Amino acid sequence: MALKKRPLGNSGITLTALGCGGTAIGNMYNAVSEEDAQATLRATWAAGVRYYDTAPLYGHGLSEHRFGTAFWDVRDDHPFILSTKVGWRLGPAHGAETGAHMFPGSPPFIKTLDYSYDGTMRSFEDSLQRLRRDHIDILLLHDCDRRNQGAAFPARFKEAMAGAYKALIKLREQGVVKAIGCGLNEWEACEAFARAGDFNCFLLAGRYTLLDQESLDSFLPLCVQRGIGIVIGGPYNSGILITGAKPGALYDYAPANPAIMDRVKKIEAVCRRHKVPLKAAALQFPLFHSAIASVIPGMRSKKEVAENVKLVSQKIPKAFWRELRADQLIRADAPIP
Repeated sequence: MALKKRPLGNSGITLTALGCGGTAIGNMYNAVSEEDAQATLRATWAAGVRYYDTAPLYGHGLSEHRFGTAFWDVRDDHPFILSTKVGWRLGPAHGAETGAHMFPGSPPFIKTLDYSYDGTMRSFEDSLQRLRRDHIDILLLHDCDRRNQGAAFPARFKEAMAGAYKALIKLREQGVVKAIGCGLNEWEACEAFARAGDFNCFLLAGRYTLLDQESLDSFLPLCVQRGIGIVIGGPYNSGILITGAKPGALYDYAPANPAIMDRVKKIEAVCRRHKVPLKAAALQFPLFHSAIASVIPGMRSKKEVAENVKLVSQKIPKAFWRELRADQLIRADAPIP
């Protein structure tokens, strides 16, 4: 399954079912050395991964620089798909605090929110330089949702549609971008953009997983209807679907609440009965939905690459999924084998 290519909606782009998310390479939570970062990216390539996602925000430019170093000289006869994002622009800190607390060891650049037309164009050009490319396959509008913008979301949404969206359309018309979309943490915001504009795809982080299937209510059916492709980021829900329900386990970037801990414990019990690793179930579950082309966990070492390739390819008995459904641990309308 890991190396199988799947269509990204009606965009004409195909992605490997397992992609590589760029947050870990951008030092999210813990710094990764340049040597280890490049070794990790080489390992993904050797394993057959051919979809990579990054953003200016990840390590305040570091993630894009590392992808650029790894893949700038890949020939056209070895194609791969690369996505990055617009919405956060970077500028020199000049000795000021960068605010990159989530990304230790980042370069001295400050992020600024900018959903304007001109800001989007400048951000795109900056990303091209960091990535050492003259085009990007997929360009995504980043973090324009209530989780990141709070009460300002309605205003930011209008700004993005009036500015950034028009820039994305222009770049797609020029052929320097093949597909456009949004990279968000909320399916509701994705749906709002899908209904407001002509988007090819969405990168939805942590919102169609073993622990969260609310996007089945209306968003995912809309995507099927319109031929919009989906990539799932954050398939481990910030870590609890890796660690299990252990003290201090993280869910949605914060300590898991008692209800989530209890649900994970019940899922773990089903995993034990069927001898299925929790992580394998978490990686494979989103891929049963017809709108979803790829899952992109962050990977920061050759060991994690090998493990994710193994997990996404591991055979899981159908009885396991049926038991999760029967015990109401996943929704009855969630696709399973």
